[in-house]
Amino acid sequence: MNDLLLWIGRVAGVGGVVLCAVAAVARIIGHYWLGSFQVGTVLQAGMAMMIAGCLGFLALLTERSKADH
Repeated sequence: MNDLLLWIGRVAGVGGVVLCAVAAVARIIGHYWLGSFQVGTVLQAGMAMMIAGCLGFLALLTERSKADH
């Protein structure tokens, strides 16, 4: 379970950073749309993925602290 939470945190975090970076670069160069999605929507999806990564790491830390006691 711990390994799964760790990998969920890593994949979601990296994916979120990539989506946020893509949205930021697209907006800087003047695009409002990426495919059929608005740039703001892509940015929000990236932020949601980073939050999911943080929650995965938080769950991992709480599991580890329970195992130590």
